[in-house]
Amino acid sequence: MTRGGLKDLALRRLGGPSDADAEKQRNLALLVLILLLAALLRLWHITQPLVDAFSWREASTAMMADNFRTGGWNIFYPEVSWTGPGPSYQGREFQILSYLTAMLHAAFGWHDWFGRLVAVSFSLITVFSLHRLAAQVWDERHAHAAALIYALMPGPIAIDSSFLPDPAMLALVTLGLWLFTRYWARGGGRMLVLATAAFTLGALAKLPGLSGGLVVLWLVGVWLVRGQGPRALATLLAAAAGLAVIAGYYAWAIHLGNSYPPYHVAGTGYIWQDGLSAFIDSGFYLRDLWRIAVWWFCGYPVLLLAGAGLWMAPARFAGGCDRALALVPQVWLLGAFLVYFVAAREITANPWNLHMMLAPLALFCGRGLIVLVEMGRTGFASVTGVSRASVLFLAILFFSTLPLTGSLKDPRAEEARLLGQHLDVLAGPDDLVIAIAPEVGDPIGIYYSRRRGWVFPPGGGEEDWSVFEEDDATAIAQLETLRAQGARWFGVTRNAEDRRDRLFVEHHAGVLDYLDSVATLVADAEDYLIYRLPDGDGAS
Repeated sequence: MTRGGLKDLALRRLGGPSDADAEKQRNLALLVLILLLAALLRLWHITQPLVDAFSWREASTAMMADNFRTGGWNIFYPEVSWTGPGPSYQGREFQILSYLTAMLHAAFGWHDWFGRLVAVSFSLITVFSLHRLAAQVWDERHAHAAALIYALMPGPIAIDSSFLPDPAMLALVTLGLWLFTRYWARGGGRMLVLATAAFTLGALAKLPGLSGGLVVLWLVGVWLVRGQGPRALATLLAAAAGLAVIAGYYAWAIHLGNSYPPYHVAGTGYIWQDGLSAFIDSGFYLRDLWRIAVWWFCGYPVLLLAGAGLWMAPARFAGGCDRALALVPQVWLLGAFLVYFVAAREITANPWNLHMMLAPLALFCGRGLIVLVEMGRTGFASVTGVSRASVLFLAILFFSTLPLTGSLKDPRAEEARLLGQHLDVLAGPDDLVIAIAPEVGDPIGIYYSRRRGWVFPPGGGEEDWSVFEEDDATAIAQLETLRAQGARWFGVTRNAEDRRDRLFVEHHAGVLDYLDSVATLVADAEDYLIYRLPDGDGAS
């Protein structure tokens, strides 16, 4: 028996903690501290209205939660409120986060930040699962480093505290991958069932979660090479069952979206739609990806760590870890990039979809942190090691975390919220509204009106509703069509502009002149205009 083993035996007999027990307690304490830090950073903006950089997508998710609560609890019929009186069912991902939020609303009343709270809860599952996955495939030191960097990264902070489906997706996929690696190490049919269930729910919550499926295929392939056919077959059968559920649900979502006006199925910009040549001509939108990485989700300090970690990523590990497990982070990141390359336009246009990539990236950032701290054989616990780690921590905090998170949480749609709240005061319970937000097509003004209505130009389907019509006559005709369908209020923020940077109040000054002649101007505020539209008989 080794000296350490004799010492542990003696301590156990004396009732004191062994070195191994003390190490477990230290690791647990560090994990708890990282979870507390992650929670603190994500709860920072928890009560902010849904007016940040992701307001467009948050509004739709929030509307679906509202409609579950008020219009029926069938989770297979997600419904938005920005395409008129309805029903406005759409082809969407499986609504795990919005459904849980609807349950909170039913129990405690409506609060617009409940969706953020549910998202933060899922994010803590991600931090925990990422930590345990890193410990399983590498070791505890890398687990602490990876979880810490994920807790600090601006992109995860912003997305994990937003009313989006992506936090649920990443939490469940990461949990599933960790459980799959535990099944690899320990076996057990129950573990396989839990891993499959978690991963399947994650991919249902958002389809990019399938990127983690490459890890499962990798483990199955290694088992086959090593002659462990029964375990490989069991995993393949479980994965096939999960894929059947996922395919069945999304087939239903496409059918649902194509069955109700305006026939909208969320997501566009895939390689099979645009063609490979179009993706090649656009350079697979890699310039947009780099811009998002630098100025939105990572920042230069985090990218520096990621580069160091990728360059020095371990293929074998000194701790005796199985080589197949040591390569799991590389396989996961590769899977994320494969999904990116087939959906580059969609992902860069709606950058929260990059959430699938941030957890595997954090693993390499954690590796990079250790590499940079321990350069020149410096011990992590030495004075030099602690100094380096502190400098890197502060660089991430002050040059990535705080400035980029603050930018993403900037209330850029605040005027639309004020517009919507004023419409809520003016409109009757069943009135339909038209609301134009600072970013044309964003339905956040309708959400805060607590009514149904339309964005303008009317949205849905394959048409681009983020661009104004070229002439006033077409816009007026659209307005009259919506009025005939029951629109009773028209509101526009003064800073509303389309994707071509054209202000509504300038580009469609003729529409405002028309409204002045046929409608009643009831609010001429600093930030917005509100008109009461004439009813069906033309009376104002």
